[in-house]
Amino acid sequence: MKFSRILSGLAVAAECLASGNYWYEKVQHNGMSPAISNGANWAVFRNVKDYGAKGDGVTDDTAAIQKAIDTGDSSGTRATGRSFGMTGQPAVVYFPAGTYSIKGTLSNRVGTILMGDPTDRPTIKAATGFTGNYLLVGHDTRYTGLIAFYHGIKHLVLDTTAIPSRKIALLEWSVSQANQLSNVRFSMAPKAKDHTGIATTGPATELLYNDLQFVGGGVGISLSVTQIHLKNIYFKDVLTAVKVVSAVHITGQALRFEGCDVGVDTTAGGNGLLNLIDSTATNTPVLVNAAPIAAGSTRNSLVLENVIVDSSTVKVSGAAALTGSVRPGSVWIRGNAYQPGKTGATSLAGTMVPASRPELLVNSTGFYHTIVQPTYAEFDVSQVVNVKTVAAHPVSGNAVADDTASIQAIINDSVGKVVYFPYGIYLLSDTLLIPPGSRLVGEAFTQLSATGSKFKDLKNPRPMIKVGNPGDVGVAQFHDFVFTVNEVLPGADLVQVNMAGARPGDVGFFFCVFRVGGAKGSKLWNNCADARTCNAARISAHLTATSSSYWENVWAWSGDLDLDGGSSVLASPAAGLLIEAQKGTWFLGLGAEHYNLYQVNINNAQNVFVGLMEGETSHWQGNGTTVFPPDPWAPALPSDPDFSWCPARNAQCRMGLYQIVRNSTNINLYSQGWWTFVMGPSRTFCSVDCQDNGAIYEGNSKLFIYGLDTINVKNLVLEGRNDKLTNAVTHADNQGGSFDVFKMAVVAAYLRQST
Repeated sequence: MKFSRILSGLAVAAECLASGNYWYEKVQHNGMSPAISNGANWAVFRNVKDYGAKGDGVTDDTAAIQKAIDTGDSSGTRATGRSFGMTGQPAVVYFPAGTYSIKGTLSNRVGTILMGDPTDRPTIKAATGFTGNYLLVGHDTRYTGLIAFYHGIKHLVLDTTAIPSRKIALLEWSVSQANQLSNVRFSMAPKAKDHTGIATTGPATELLYNDLQFVGGGVGISLSVTQIHLKNIYFKDVLTAVKVVSAVHITGQALRFEGCDVGVDTTAGGNGLLNLIDSTATNTPVLVNAAPIAAGSTRNSLVLENVIVDSSTVKVSGAAALTGSVRPGSVWIRGNAYQPGKTGATSLAGTMVPASRPELLVNSTGFYHTIVQPTYAEFDVSQVVNVKTVAAHPVSGNAVADDTASIQAIINDSVGKVVYFPYGIYLLSDTLLIPPGSRLVGEAFTQLSATGSKFKDLKNPRPMIKVGNPGDVGVAQFHDFVFTVNEVLPGADLVQVNMAGARPGDVGFFFCVFRVGGAKGSKLWNNCADARTCNAARISAHLTATSSSYWENVWAWSGDLDLDGGSSVLASPAAGLLIEAQKGTWFLGLGAEHYNLYQVNINNAQNVFVGLMEGETSHWQGNGTTVFPPDPWAPALPSDPDFSWCPARNAQCRMGLYQIVRNSTNINLYSQGWWTFVMGPSRTFCSVDCQDNGAIYEGNSKLFIYGLDTINVKNLVLEGRNDKLTNAVTHADNQGGSFDVFKMAVVAAYLRQST
């Protein structure tokens, strides 16, 4: 026994010497999956080398990597059936530095993050004998299109340079929200016209691609999506960097085109609107190759702002429409614009219009602040605290024990360090205060879940996570978390942010999900079938006036279906995001769906940037419902809408608003998109406008909106307050044609409150 222990210790020591220096590779991984049988023994962390992969660039690692992805437990694999559900099978498949040669397509599974060492990104490379149409299918094909949630790929290199003559896509990525694609390089052979970096085959409802690089190949990104925000992406020697097959709207932010033939091609005609901002092009003859706007349509609208080029042109129907740069202070608009002092839309065919940006939101070049998501690679493993390994403060994460006091003590003792939460469901019965100097990192969608009587008073909402106190300045960052509730808690504010960062991103949320119902692991599962009694949370996120925060790839979702195979869900939380911040707020890739009163409310706020927002109303609202907002919520906050402008039982008027912007200044919004696909308890698909109103804008100054797009919404914008509202922007005046089978409206710019 003693001898075997010595051998075991030597093996561990040898493994440590052979491994990389990144802390995540060395920290203890003791996550569990409380929502499935035998979940205490579920393997969350999977190092591909433990499954036989070599990473030597010679050995065929296909089977070993797929085994790491597919391994389940004694009841079966993750590749067959749905016995684990969508949310009960979390996994991080980790690649140490190296080159992993493969001869066939790899397929990801739901709940899985494929992750490399960010200090030395590993390469997954197609061998010369590779067979298959894709190097990697990044999502679980059993959960496609609109329900392909919970996947991630980060810190990797995908490489097809060894097979230049093959037709292949490096990544098939037809996913929905709650997916992450970050810090990945796509290496393709030069001039390999049949190589595509990312292919989306639709339908896909994605939020953000961030910090990617594409070198070589025919197409960098081919898009068939409802919406997408492309942030900080570099294209080098790609024939066509971005090809838009179909989309309602796209924001391209901080894109760099170098040596490409075409930057963005929308000539397939399926694009509603493209925002291209803060981008550059060198040695790229055509910046945008656009389809025309057909008579009587607003489809193919185009907005360019802060786009710096050497000699690129924008072409429409093959003819030059713009040559040269769009400098700070101006915006170039093609499409319908609602301008100050004018009633109705003005059709602009490519016109420079004055623009402004708040100084707090931009860097020295006038571009909006962006940051690369922190990996904390500068931290040694000794500076990382696993919350489940602190003997003095035991933490369970088993969805049964109350972990509040222990987690609070660990966070308080770990200021300046990284606090790591292995996957689990951590119950919190009281507010968790996050002090300055905090860095919290989850693992494959770690859940922080409110529970208990302190969150039940509707009239006195209480935060589950409180980020600093008013006046605090410092660092508070969250990565890879799900914020949720364990039961019906009408007084729960899931996250309240009071702290400001000294720099943009110091207070940051990266790849975080707010989820109310819709999954196992709480008492709401199979127990939330009545909207009147399932008022399960008050607000998902409240950004108070003293806060400044930066958000990337955040989805706030009230469950409209059960992801794990249970009965239908009628959760009715009151509100998505309430933004009252004034010191600088940035959202890049924001989704907010199925809240009773509103999805996003920007109230008495200043200095807010939203690069892309998508939203849906509650699927149980609309014709056929017996619950009319503000029911089942009595307006408890002055910022809440009371729906007094609607007749008492008008179901299409009394539906949750997508957006409210009221009494705010210096608000810059891009690609705001709102979708009403179904309505009523029977969830009838909409063939006409089945929601009356999208947004209320009232009492604002310096409100700039570029890209306002809807599906099946009659009035995009109401101006005024309560019973004095007027229809300022209508679907009838902004016909964008069809997206799939749904009716689309597209507005290039809303500037009526920009002065």
